[in-house]
Amino acid sequence: MAGVPLVLEGRVALVSGGSRGIGAETVRLFAQAGARVAFSYRQARAQAEAVAAECGGTERCVAIEQELATPADGRALVAAAVAAFGRLDVLVANHGIWPAAEAPIAEMAESQWQRTLGVNLDSVFGLVQGAVAQFDRQSRQAGEAAGHIVLISSTAGQRGEAYHADYAVTKGALISLTKSLSTELAPRGILVNCVAPGWVATEMSAAAVDDPELGPKIAAGIPVGRVATTREIAGPILFLCTPLAGFISGEVLNVNGGAVLVG
Repeated sequence: MAGVPLVLEGRVALVSGGSRGIGAETVRLFAQAGARVAFSYRQARAQAEAVAAECGGTERCVAIEQELATPADGRALVAAAVAAFGRLDVLVANHGIWPAAEAPIAEMAESQWQRTLGVNLDSVFGLVQGAVAQFDRQSRQAGEAAGHIVLISSTAGQRGEAYHADYAVTKGALISLTKSLSTELAPRGILVNCVAPGWVATEMSAAAVDDPELGPKIAAGIPVGRVATTREIAGPILFLCTPLAGFISGEVLNVNGGAVLVG
């Protein structure tokens, strides 16, 4: 019996923040599914170039250096991806920052608040604007989605996160944005969904997850008893962009080991 393929042959995907962690694994899976992939990075040039080479080089995968802090930055990244491959079929808004130091709201610097909102939310607005405009310009075959958008939120966007209000606010806003965009765009064939990871073993979370005191407490709060691997997040992202998910729009897919049971 033949397997069920998750195939994106002929499609072009853009993954923001694709040089490390969840983003890099998403780039790899999309490339393995047959898509051509553009992804952004800000500082990790060597890692970005290694991922691009691993995924087929410039004919199949390109790394784009791009700051993402404003709407204009997001639109510029979309334009660069279209310039590289001539079209766009999938946007995965994965990039983001999580200031690790705890910041009580009475003491949080306004500069931190503005920086986090700029990177995690304002630039996503620009990415979505650019992607939707590109989707609308492209022709498509009958029955095909005009485009897929997957926004990466977090459990923090659903239950909040003390001392990290700036981060939680942006991730909650992405959930609301998903639902708003689905209502607006699904009639035009553009499917918008959200993946909300819990704790994942990445460079960004390593200080907390690997801490000898905090790490076990984190694992104990997850019903499956451990943090996720990056592939366990990238897999659901890929699924939402395949024809098998062609009737899913506006969904918040929780990938957190059962830690937060809300949508």
